[in-house]
Amino acid sequence: MQGKIIKGIAGFYYVYAEAAKAVYECKAKGIFRKEQVKPLVGDDVLIDIVDQEERIGNIVQIMPRRNTLIRPAVANIDQAMIIFAVVKPDPNYNLLDRFLVIMEKQQIPCLICFNKKDIATAKEQEELRTSYETCGFAVLFISAEEKDGIEAVRLLLEGKTTVLAGPSGVGKSTLVNYLCPEAHMEVGEISRKIERGKHTTRHAEIFALGSDTYICDTPGFTSLTLGQMDKEDLRKYYPEFGRYADECKFGECAHVSEPVCGVKKALEQGLISRLRYQNYVKLYEELKGMKRY
Repeated sequence: MQGKIIKGIAGFYYVYAEAAKAVYECKAKGIFRKEQVKPLVGDDVLIDIVDQEERIGNIVQIMPRRNTLIRPAVANIDQAMIIFAVVKPDPNYNLLDRFLVIMEKQQIPCLICFNKKDIATAKEQEELRTSYETCGFAVLFISAEEKDGIEAVRLLLEGKTTVLAGPSGVGKSTLVNYLCPEAHMEVGEISRKIERGKHTTRHAEIFALGSDTYICDTPGFTSLTLGQMDKEDLRKYYPEFGRYADECKFGECAHVSEPVCGVKKALEQGLISRLRYQNYVKLYEELKGMKRY
């Protein structure tokens, strides 16, 4: 029987078989360890049924993966929805850009969803929309608490496997509860003292919303590294830079300190988000300072 791994805990993999509309608890065959292949949440797999009544089986084959994310460790993702709050907590723009860079590097389309619009001003929302829509990203504003915008989110998820990512305390679990009530996810309160969410999601888990429609919730992150990325490659993952790179004097322009730079010219003309550019420079300097072994 074919299915999709929706959760993995302590060597057990829970496989949702759409044909049976059931979840099977499975172990992975020893051949995967021998071949050093670890099943991932999101993997499409073939399972042998050991006990139909108890819904127990074995994973016997992992189908070819379309893509793989390292953090969160999931496979076969069609798109990412990156969720931040407009306020309370205020967005960490550097962290947001890290998510966008990582997804852009893996060629995974991104939606940016800003929650808590009910307690944000129109000005705060417009500044965020301007900063990110001009980069080519779809930007949504919702209130998960008031169920405002939930149906618009549902339409964007239809027919796709979407990974939800973002820091703690921004309402990811609340959104998942509304989209998929049977998830019964624990919703954490934000600490009043530091306005930082508790880590309520402890592992990546996929929920079926409908035919061929899945969402994958992930642990909330407060930091995210770019891994072994070369600083020279970072500019490739800021899609808005490509429109102006032809105006640079140097073909390998990093858009930081070089003279006659089309990207910096566009920045001064207000064609590129200053917020995005400032984060780019910070990430570039971070990569520049990393030791390579």
